[in-house]
Amino acid sequence: MRKLLLGLGLAAAATTTLAADYSDNIHKNDYSWKQFNLMYASKELPGKNSHDYMEMEFGGRSGIVDLYGYIDVFNLTNSTSSDKYGKDKIFLKIAPRFSLDAITGKDLSFGPVKELYIATLFSMDGGTGKFATNNNFIGLGSDIDIPWLGKTGVNLYALYDSTDHRQDWNGYQLSANWFKPLMTFDNDSFIAYQGYFDYQFGMKTDKGYATSSTGFDNFNGIYWHSKRYAVGYGLKYFNNVYGIKNSDALKSTGFGQYIDVSYKF
Repeated sequence: MRKLLLGLGLAAAATTTLAADYSDNIHKNDYSWKQFNLMYASKELPGKNSHDYMEMEFGGRSGIVDLYGYIDVFNLTNSTSSDKYGKDKIFLKIAPRFSLDAITGKDLSFGPVKELYIATLFSMDGGTGKFATNNNFIGLGSDIDIPWLGKTGVNLYALYDSTDHRQDWNGYQLSANWFKPLMTFDNDSFIAYQGYFDYQFGMKTDKGYATSSTGFDNFNGIYWHSKRYAVGYGLKYFNNVYGIKNSDALKSTGFGQYIDVSYKF
């Protein structure tokens, strides 16, 4: 899935990020955004799936809470030729982070680390079968000022798989996401490099549902943005993604491509 884990309203922000200051008003940095994305995925892994889907994507900040999330609806026309036909049509991901700076009223920044969070992530398709996704993550999050990239969200989680027949802690995930404006035009539209990676490690392979102790995916997108629209292309690399060991029976390593047209509210 594509992710814009930084609010598009911050796209024109300077590349040098200041430390958060909530000593006088925890709502001073509040903002919100939402958009609808019409997307097509080509050779998405695992399984080299190609399909259309609509995504409602949203995010923002309110007091101590920094929020990102999206809801995907697959196979919009319910086409029998789609690889999503007869499968779960909806996928939800929501990632609230709770600012430790705002909670404590203290500046916890150090070096390039500008803010610290209790980070959570919930991803689920509502299914109950062997391949259902019902994952809950919790850990420590941060905003880090990285040279050239600017503000980058970096989170380290522990994973609890809450699917009915699993219900077990199983490994960890290191995630990072970024949004880097590259070029601004006279009409204030701009081109941005945006992306993320998720690296899972320490997964148990004797539980019957993870066949690799590690998994990795990395999305890199080039997008044109205006006030109301965005159009983009993304290339995503998968390696034993979701802890599924690559095999002839189920391919989980390789590249997928994404095309996206968005309308912003």
